[in-house]
Amino acid sequence: MHALSLGTWWIHLASLFEWMLAIVLVVQWGKRNQNRAMSWLALAMLPNLVSAMTAITWHIFDNSKALSGIVVLQAWLTLIGNCCLAAATWNLMRSERQKS
Repeated sequence: MHALSLGTWWIHLASLFEWMLAIVLVVQWGKRNQNRAMSWLALAMLPNLVSAMTAITWHIFDNSKALSGIVVLQAWLTLIGNCCLAAATWNLMRSERQKS
């Protein structure tokens, strides 16, 4: 694990845990307000969480060239996650407009 400094590891891991906490909070907020669209938003956050986990996994193994495929997987998960977040946000906006 020589590729990253201690500070960079701290940021990587803190971001991962923040994202997990954000998912939990979005679910709780949706339950509290009886808003199903928030559950879809939380679900849409999962591909980006897995993407972050793949990046950390690659760094744990010193950015091994043998695991270069995981970088491609991470890129695809980020793309899919961002598309899912856009769709979930659109769904949330549509749901809020219907309430008004």
